[in-house]
Amino acid sequence: MHVPDGFINAPVSVAAGVAAAAAVAVSLRGARRELDERTAPLAGLVAAFIFAVQMLNFPVAAGTSGHLLGGALAAILVGPYTGVLCVSVVLLMQGILFADGGLTALGVNITVMGVVTVVLSYAVFRGLLAVLPATRRSVTVAAFAGALLSVPGAAAAFTALYAVGGTADVSLGKVFTAMVGVHVLIGLGEAAITAATVGAVIAVRPDLVHGARRLAAPLKLRVGGVLVDAPAAASAPAPARSTTKVWVTGLVTALVLAGFVSFYASASPDGLEKVAADQGIDAKAEEHAAAGSPLADYAVKDVADARLSGGLAGALGVGATVAVGTGVFWVVRRRRTDEQAAPAQAPAV
Repeated sequence: MHVPDGFINAPVSVAAGVAAAAAVAVSLRGARRELDERTAPLAGLVAAFIFAVQMLNFPVAAGTSGHLLGGALAAILVGPYTGVLCVSVVLLMQGILFADGGLTALGVNITVMGVVTVVLSYAVFRGLLAVLPATRRSVTVAAFAGALLSVPGAAAAFTALYAVGGTADVSLGKVFTAMVGVHVLIGLGEAAITAATVGAVIAVRPDLVHGARRLAAPLKLRVGGVLVDAPAAASAPAPARSTTKVWVTGLVTALVLAGFVSFYASASPDGLEKVAADQGIDAKAEEHAAAGSPLADYAVKDVADARLSGGLAGALGVGATVAVGTGVFWVVRRRRTDEQAAPAQAPAV
């Protein structure tokens, strides 16, 4: 669903850019509350993993493919504010390095693929957890549902933007029906990937999953034959566990997916590309400003072997995304630490 340059006119693209910038600013502040010494190092890895899995287009219908959007996955693993930042980092890397998603449409893409997917999926996720039993299976089921609905929701949001600022004169009813219809199918793949990933992390390190924190039940004491919550002083926090093994495993997985498995991804156009071609909304599409990038179209320039070229591009993309993402989240985490330390250092009056 990477919107190219030229699909949406300049005024709406600027307005979407302002909205996206505001969402990122709010998320930078909100992420300070979500990131701690355990999750901060993993947020950059989540962004890199989303980048890698987005390279794995899967067939969803005759001549059409889809790929992960990642908003639901990021929100559930590291929190909704941090999730918006994760997807934004991915879209920025894709637009600048790989000419994937227009640069003038970056605000549109962040709004549709980042903000809408995160807000919608996390609202569904939290709503289901409020009524489901506090179990790991409930978290996985809620993740599946949130991810499933987030994709057609993003397709509907794109259609709304196109209704206001579309550059081609086409039937909005046909665009809406086609976009939502194909993205419901893509949503099934999104939901399966999200649920499988969340379930896998919960199985080994539930403490690292933001959306699974409600599973940590308070310590109980038996008093007079009745179980009661232990006093706060009696509930000593568990010692922090290293995240090194999870980080290394996740990075290697992302590199394998982007550097090797991506070669076998579907070559069919994705949902937006297919609808754009069928409905004519790409009539005024413009060439990407970074079309001459050495990594444009996920291939290394001057490397003739397609498998090697794509694999190198994918690996470089994972490396760039994890580096930029880790840097952003390290700064956010450091600012939170500085703010917490400031009151303690203030002189008494």
